[in-house]
This record gives sequence, structure tokens and C-alpha cells, in this order.
Amino acid sequence: MAAAGADEVHEVHPVIDVVEVSGLLDPVLLQVMTDILENVDPAETIALVFQVDSRGSVVSDEEVAALAELITNSPVPVSFWVGPSGSRARGAVAQLVGLADDVGIAPGARFGDFGEPVVSAAGFGMPFGLPAASDLVDDTVGYEEAIERGLARPSPVLLEHLRGIPGFEGAAADGTGTAPVVRTRFHKPGLVDQLFHTAASPPVAYLLFLVGAGLLVFELYTAGVGIAGVIGAGSFLLGCYGLAVLPTRWWAIALLVVAMFGYAVDIQTGVPRAWTLIATACLVVGSVALYDGVGMSWITLGVGFAGTIAAMAAGMPAMVRTRFSTPTIGRDWMIGESGEAVDAVGPEGTVRVREAVWKARTNRATPIDAGAPIRVVAVEGLWLEVAPEEGGARDYRSRSPKD
Repeated sequence: MAAAGADEVHEVHPVIDVVEVSGLLDPVLLQVMTDILENVDPAETIALVFQVDSRGSVVSDEEVAALAELITNSPVPVSFWVGPSGSRARGAVAQLVGLADDVGIAPGARFGDFGEPVVSAAGFGMPFGLPAASDLVDDTVGYEEAIERGLARPSPVLLEHLRGIPGFEGAAADGTGTAPVVRTRFHKPGLVDQLFHTAASPPVAYLLFLVGAGLLVFELYTAGVGIAGVIGAGSFLLGCYGLAVLPTRWWAIALLVVAMFGYAVDIQTGVPRAWTLIATACLVVGSVALYDGVGMSWITLGVGFAGTIAAMAAGMPAMVRTRFSTPTIGRDWMIGESGEAVDAVGPEGTVRVREAVWKARTNRATPIDAGAPIRVVAVEGLWLEVAPEEGGARDYRSRSPKD
């Protein structure tokens, strides 16, 4: 009879649901956790397991408190596994872990650093039943210390953690030991939700914003909307979504916008000038101060700085000149055209010919002042060979042997 009763229990509760919580707790992960807690069927599910690797939360305190209430009032046991190795549970997420019926931790993982209480101690009690002045408020514990203090049980891998949940295992069919007797069902965000969750990652949102804005600036100087414009618009919108979800400083975002404007001005002139310096300063300050309470690695910042500066100050001006000037390069009609020096050409600088700005070089013996009239004497690649309208020294290439 006891065996038959056990079989009935297993038939009634055949599933353990495992939900992956990776990255910051944002609206996407919050909705996934809320849905699974609200729709859990105690007639089918024997436990909920949240596999956690999260450094904190970017949703409101009220939403975290509502999630905490669902965890504490769940009709089935709720378990948290901080794993695999290297995982972290910090901030509001660590507070939620401390409210669970069961906690496991993998070697190399850590949890704690609760910070300011998001989950009301009056309504739910302190995480893990610790005092308000616990060291875990601003510090974390690792595998061995968490086990010694009775805060978690050892769970090197997920299967080991599941084995510690009552009802997961039963007698093996051959009578040699125990074996899992329930199914494990895994849950994670769908493809679209996963896309938005990834976009809400601090480094991804930052890089998407820069890439999208840069490609949109490039499209301003093209004849129509192309692949770069479509990719740029998509990246920019995803980056804006991520920045809207994450805790950002509005004035830092404004500085990034000013940076793109400054680069666009000098892309029009064809060479880096004062606006490039202003844009670079805005880029650096805006990037470093972008997030409030959420950090980015120096590797991410370095990629953002180097990629943006190289593309805007060097690569993009060259691409724009090539895209628009290629049909005229090497045409005889350009030789003899008049224009003016945009800045001093001595021997290299920039000139304006028929309202287009070009890089130019002149004979060292005849430097040209900014604003002075010039004449095109030759075209070499993307460079114009120019001379003053009057009084220019004769180029050695135009001298006859008798000279």
C-alpha cells in the first residue's frame, strides 16, 4: 500500500520546473519569474528551482516586493541554486534568494551584498533570517562559508541540487540505489524576449547605442537609405531600449548625442578639427558617467572609445569622400578648376572645389594661406595637387629640359 501511495504521489506531482535567471533582473526576467510563480500548478509541480547568476535588479522596488510575495506564498516549495561556478547573486536578487525555502550554492559562486533593503523586513523578515546588521548587507559569502554558516547546502551541479529536493528521487528499478523519478522542465525567455533582455545588458546597450548612432550619421551622407541605415536604426532602437531600462544619467546620454553631432560636423569637412576634439571629450565623459550604480568594464569602454574615434575621425570621412568623389577622380575636367583653401596648405591641407572639400597638397615652395584662391593642377587618388591662382612656383614635373 505504501508503494502504491508513493506511485500516486509521483503521478500527481511529476515535474520540477527550473527557471534560468541570468543577468540583471530586468522587466523580461521579472515577467518570466512572475508568470511561472502565478501559474504553477501544485497538482503537477513538486518544486520551482531558480538557477541564479545575477548582479542585481533594474526594476522598481515595488515590483521586487511583489515578486517576493509570490515566492513566499507559493503553493509549492521554491528553491534557488546559485550556480554554476563563478555565478553571483547580489543586491535585490540576493534578498529574494534569502526568502526561499531551499538554497544551494556551487563551488566558486557567491551571494550576498544585499545593499539597501528592497524587500520589507517587516513583511518578509531579513534574508536567511539574518539580523539587520549582518555582514552580508555589504559583503558576499562563498561556497565553504555559506555551507558552514548554514545559509546554503552544497550543490556542485544542478543535478546535485535537484537531488536534494524531496520527491525528486526514488528507489531505482533494479534496487541498487536511487534515481530521478520526476521530469525536469526548463524555462527561459523566448527569442524576442531574450533579444530585449540582452539589449538591457549595460555593455550591450552602450555599444548598440554607439554603433547605431554612428551608422545613422554615415547614412546622412549617402544618396539613400541602405543596409547601413537599416542596421543602424535597429541597433539604435535596441540601444535606446536598453538605456531606458537601465539606471542611466540623462546628461551623460546627452553628451553622447553631442559627440555624434560633433563628429558629423567634421565628417562634412572631411578632416578632424575642433569639433572632433569636442566630440571626443563628450564621448569619454558621457561613457564613463553613463550608468548610475551599474558599472561597465574598461574593456567595454575601450572598445567604445577606440571604435567610435577610429570610425568617426578617420574611417568615415574617407568612406564618404570615396563614395561621393570616385566618379570624378582622374577626370581631366578637374584639372584647371578654381577653388579656395579651407585651411593653410603647406604642403598639405584642405581645399574647396565646387562646394566639395578635398584633401590637397601643394609645392613646398608655394604654401597657400587659408582662404586664398587655388587652382587644381593634378589629381592623384583622393588628393588634389593645387597651386595658387597667381604667383605659384613652377612644379619640377612641368619644367622642360631647357629650363
